[in-house]
Amino acid sequence: MDTPVDPQFSDLLVRLYGDLDSEHPWDAFLEALAKWLESSFATLIITAPGTHMPGTYVTPGADPHFMARYIESFFAEDPFKDLPDGKVTSFTEFISQMAMEDYSEYRDYLDVAGGEQVLAVDMRFSGQFEARFRVSRDKSKPDFAAAERTALQALVPHLRIAVSLFERLQLAGAEHAMFESATEGLGLALLVLDRNGRIISSNALAERFLTEGEGVRRAGGCLAFDTVEPRKIIADLLARPVGQTKVTRFRIERPERGDLIATARAMDLPAIHSGTGALALFLALPGDESSLEPETARELFGLTMAEARLAVTLTQGVSLVEAARRLGITHNTAKTQLRAIFAKTGARRQSQLVSILAATGA
Repeated sequence: MDTPVDPQFSDLLVRLYGDLDSEHPWDAFLEALAKWLESSFATLIITAPGTHMPGTYVTPGADPHFMARYIESFFAEDPFKDLPDGKVTSFTEFISQMAMEDYSEYRDYLDVAGGEQVLAVDMRFSGQFEARFRVSRDKSKPDFAAAERTALQALVPHLRIAVSLFERLQLAGAEHAMFESATEGLGLALLVLDRNGRIISSNALAERFLTEGEGVRRAGGCLAFDTVEPRKIIADLLARPVGQTKVTRFRIERPERGDLIATARAMDLPAIHSGTGALALFLALPGDESSLEPETARELFGLTMAEARLAVTLTQGVSLVEAARRLGITHNTAKTQLRAIFAKTGARRQSQLVSILAATGA
């Protein structure tokens, strides 16, 4: 292969993908992008359609007062938007299609922003949100040439992938925090293990149990037990192929502080664990748990929300017919959902299902 690799472009991609999960995502990339295109600033705006405030607004090195003014005043009225999806557009090209009265209203913003030398690209993601990249030069500098437009256009496919990954990371982080908070509120300790038994995630209650060091503890980053039985159960669950591990319950003996009831559920995390999957382990002190909400039951056992509502209703001591009536569904629908619940929780009878849920807070 004789085609040389542009080291600046390669470095740009490293910064683009490498900092998505950092404390300040986008900052390093946008700074590098501005330098690459010999610009003053590079900006990223992520927003939902029709909103008056951006969800994400990042312009490294910009005047904080201008940034605040843009978010509060100019963002909602900014006409430089709704550009052709994925196509680099210059501001000069954009205003040539604007009515003079519209351009006149935009003059105040241009004076604050510092000029009209701007390259822009908008991207839309299934109607859920859109990303706007803006690269600007001080008005004392020449306008962007064709070479800069071509360079930015070559970056667009990478920008689209990176924004999509960033939004998924943000959503996953929010969901994880919500789930972790829910388990804490229910008196459930949460541990996530990889295939080697290493602890890759834990909530505060789990850390308390591990620090107490009775029955279960951390040993070299891995989960360790005092007795043989739970050790064998976890080893067996981790050795099974992904998709073949159902919800499993067992007891962890703790003579001094009280036994723990453990509920293990397989998690399919191939991207993180090289296709080997992982295991979520919930620990609870019997009798200390609060009532399970359907949302938590859904997360805990991999149920649909409809299945979770039925499962929680059944813990109230009612028949399947009565549960169906309370939920406003037919008896046949309830029977279908119950079969799915049995398959996902490992229960074989309704009474066994109630026991499993009771051990995890229902």
